[in-house]
Amino acid sequence: MASEPAAAADASAGDAPKKSGGSSPLLPALLALVVAPALTFAVAKFVLIPSLRQELAAPADAHAAPAEHAEASGHGGVHGGGHGKSGESAAAGNTYKFENVVVNLAGTMGTRYLKTTFLVTGSDAGLAGAFEANKPALVDVTLNVLSSLTLGDLEEAGSKNLIREKLVQSYNQALGRKVAEQVFFSDFVVQ
Repeated sequence: MASEPAAAADASAGDAPKKSGGSSPLLPALLALVVAPALTFAVAKFVLIPSLRQELAAPADAHAAPAEHAEASGHGGVHGGGHGKSGESAAAGNTYKFENVVVNLAGTMGTRYLKTTFLVTGSDAGLAGAFEANKPALVDVTLNVLSSLTLGDLEEAGSKNLIREKLVQSYNQALGRKVAEQVFFSDFVVQ
């Protein structure tokens, strides 16, 4: 009978390491749940955000020029709405800049949009004056042309060239004479 208590002691001694070893897989999981978010936050705050601020500030400083900014009103309709800043006149009288024009793409139920900045040029020295004098109509024309585009239109080869042609044609039609000749995109983002 003396062997029975010794066997019971050996059995209970064999169970002890199994109980303490069972909690060790939880320790790495708990550390991952606590350390990973803290590390992600630290990298974002001290590495990514400062580098993005420097990158975004550098182009703004390089292109800074005194200019007039006006906010265009929303554009309602079947194809969605749009808004943005437009109408920054360049120093030369034969260019006009549309800045941060944002429109919902047709057929996306408002889930996808186009954000663009572009420069309209022409040989007429009065282009900037004509665009400034007719700004509301030309902003409306811009929003109509861009918001009528579908995601499929933008994915086709040469889509920007077609958009350029539509914009130039629409501006000249709205002004009643050939003023605009070319459109140059400096920003074109589909989201």
